[in-house]
Amino acid sequence: MRAGPRRASHGDPDAHDFAQPGAGRGTVRSRAAGPPPVNAAIGPPDELEVASRDLEDADAEAILAWTFERFPRVAVVASFQAESVVLLDMASRLRPGVEVVTLDTGRLPQETHDLMDMVGRTFPVRLHVVSPDPAELAAMTGEHGVNLFYLSEELLHLCCEFRNTRPLKRALAGYDAWVTGLRREQASTRRATPVVAHDPGHGGIAKVAPLVRWSHDDVWERIRSRALPTHALYAQGYTSIGCAPCTRATRPGEDERAGRWWWEGDSIKECGLHPVLTGPGAAADVATSPGRADAGAESTAVTAAPRGAEG
Repeated sequence: MRAGPRRASHGDPDAHDFAQPGAGRGTVRSRAAGPPPVNAAIGPPDELEVASRDLEDADAEAILAWTFERFPRVAVVASFQAESVVLLDMASRLRPGVEVVTLDTGRLPQETHDLMDMVGRTFPVRLHVVSPDPAELAAMTGEHGVNLFYLSEELLHLCCEFRNTRPLKRALAGYDAWVTGLRREQASTRRATPVVAHDPGHGGIAKVAPLVRWSHDDVWERIRSRALPTHALYAQGYTSIGCAPCTRATRPGEDERAGRWWWEGDSIKECGLHPVLTGPGAAADVATSPGRADAGAESTAVTAAPRGAEG
């Protein structure tokens, strides 16, 4: 089941303005975004393993096209970092009105909201902005304070769970597959990320990573060739962008994600959305991790060019 030719280049000779007209444009704010549950067959894990191997050499557009053909209900999950914008451009051209889910944790930088609003108004997408449960946040901050993440690693994990992990789990209920901007280059524990796999953390739906083989340069080449918008904080030295109090600009020579939860030093860095993958290659097993999985132990140093680490 080959799903496209081997990728030769990420350049797009047919580049045109990203602000295309199309049906399905708009933004929905919700604490439980997503369509009602359906009974569409996702397929057994071994079927997706075969598909992942077949898609390993396919280009990103071919992987997305296969995803939209294979699964009835697909959501692109966007953080509005560089990889997200590339995926939204691809997905909205393949399927105008594509469902897009993003998490408004309540602590995002204003620049993230600005880009989120612009994308929701100009791309032909249906954007679901998902918020944490207010009762859970009230209980958490009432007991531990609003900046609990600075107090201990355990409380940092708790904050990420309430603001990220639980809202995404609710948001993806009813979908058959979700698309993420993960790249193997981003972290040592992302190097085994398959193109497609079952996601037991979200009801066994499929998790698809079309950009998994892309490099940092591939992402920014596509952004330039398509004249795509980018997060304003990249110009201020940020290389990975999350919640405002948990993100800082990086210094020359630091890893991409060194600015995330920087007070934790060289500890494992992730908000809990992506479990650790262990073992060789794309057939790796999924290992659960308390709190933040190791998705940030970067092996590449920051260069003068902007860098973006999804998630």
